[in-house]
Amino acid sequence: MKKTMTTLLIIIGCILLILLIGKINLERNFNKQLSTLFTNSINISDKKYSINQLENLPEPVQKYFNYVIKDGQPYISSVRLTHNGFFKTDLKKDFIKITGEQYFSAQKPQFIWKGVTSMFTARDYFIEEKGGLIATLLNVYNVVDAEGVNFDEGELQRWLAESVWFPTNLLPSDYLNWTPIDESSAKLSFRYKTTAFDFIVRFNKIGEIIEIEGNRFMTAEKKEKWVCKMANYQERNGVKIPISDQAIWRLKDGDQVYAKFEVLKIEYNIAEKF
Repeated sequence: MKKTMTTLLIIIGCILLILLIGKINLERNFNKQLSTLFTNSINISDKKYSINQLENLPEPVQKYFNYVIKDGQPYISSVRLTHNGFFKTDLKKDFIKITGEQYFSAQKPQFIWKGVTSMFTARDYFIEEKGGLIATLLNVYNVVDAEGVNFDEGELQRWLAESVWFPTNLLPSDYLNWTPIDESSAKLSFRYKTTAFDFIVRFNKIGEIIEIEGNRFMTAEKKEKWVCKMANYQERNGVKIPISDQAIWRLKDGDQVYAKFEVLKIEYNIAEKF
């Protein structure tokens, strides 16, 4: 009996050690990518937004910028945030609780997100012109480890859609321009190196962006309509941003929500890990 108990304790100890080592390795890899993001970031906080930049922009876009930022607002160079929420690993499965932290750079498109649930840790990123997704079960086994041209585009799309959290990034630039559609929507076109895509952006009556829609790879071969819905705008760090966000696949049989996030903390121009 004593021998059996000793063997059981050794097995449990080995399992715990494997899980601990896995967690340490995941954190090391995350910190390595984050360090690269910080190194490659470009400080543009000395650049100031002027209301004159809105000239000739579509009316709902002008209304949006007048609502979320003030004349003279410094450009946001980098962002760090934490969130909680719910996530689906498969559209047919139930939501599970998730917490996350995310870091962005603006002038050079980059981000890294880490989401943690009771069962897995996910890392979504666009760094050094490469996008990818890694999901690790119990901090040990990679159930997803994907990258490639389709992920490069998809992660750039996420970076741009989530720019609602740092709205100076949505001002016209060498990469980005707005064209009119109607009184409550506009087309946002993005061109960066070899990647190009368009979003339809929808606004409410007070000027808030409430929905961003584009075509994104859902599988390696097929694109579907991908939608980000934004709500609950609040002023943080002198700008108005949506605190609530949903990610949705807009399929033929209806909208399929797979992520619902609530921003807990957001800070600008601090190139450090939480």
